[in-house]
Amino acid sequence: MRIGELSARSGASVRSLRYYEQQGLLSSSRSPSGQRHFCEEDVERVLFLRRLFDAGLSSRTILDLLPCVDSPSADNSRAALDRMAAERERLSSLIEDLVAAQGALDAAMERARAAQPG
Repeated sequence: MRIGELSARSGASVRSLRYYEQQGLLSSSRSPSGQRHFCEEDVERVLFLRRLFDAGLSSRTILDLLPCVDSPSADNSRAALDRMAAERERLSSLIEDLVAAQGALDAAMERARAAQPG
């Protein structure tokens, strides 16, 4: 299938698909005229990539995890687990920062409400 069809079927923009390919997350074959061609399995791969991006993972992190998906092995799984543990730590830190920011915002809102007449 061509890139436009993959875009329509996966919900990812053509620009995103080109980015995924540029980052090594997705591959295509090329026609003699240079058009990208993707296979049926690429629809599921793009949906998977989108879920990982939606979860806040960077393209570099996703690239590090893909060997475990593409070629499962003890070594790949161990490396993926290490990378996921580091990513989980990063997300936990972000969550803590967001909770603190939310608390500061709540306090500021409470002060603003207290200053309201009536």
